[in-house]
Amino acid sequence: MKISVWCIGKTDEKYLKDGMAIYLKRLKHYARVEWIEYKDVKPGSTPEETTHREADMILTQLKSDDFLILMDERGHSYTSVEFSAFIEKLQLQAVKHVIFLIGGAYGHHAQIRARANHAISLSMMTFSHQMVRLFLTEQLYRAFTILRNEKYHNE
Repeated sequence: MKISVWCIGKTDEKYLKDGMAIYLKRLKHYARVEWIEYKDVKPGSTPEETTHREADMILTQLKSDDFLILMDERGHSYTSVEFSAFIEKLQLQAVKHVIFLIGGAYGHHAQIRARANHAISLSMMTFSHQMVRLFLTEQLYRAFTILRNEKYHNE
């Protein structure tokens, strides 16, 4: 299973880039993980217009069999163990390509929500879309260590 993390906009903060690099390097032992940052779209006159432009950009990149997971504060909440079980379930279902989509500052447009196969919330709190990148990368690494019964997750 190939895992891609798609993000709208660049990560500006060095500490976030450094943290993501650590976990992406560790993830190489478990899965093929691709990281793609799409350029910010030209802001619209409203948040709706901006998210619509982002949706148009993303929808042209998706293939029909891609399993799209939105990172969204209104998505399904998991514990780390439950998230690892979710990842395992995708592997057992022979899903070929899982895409985690981290939207821009205004979240996801209705068109993207309609196309998505699933949505995940990392917390009931709202985080910047840049911080979510680090948190998701760490949780992916944690999920694989849980699945392999390796020392990292304490429970």
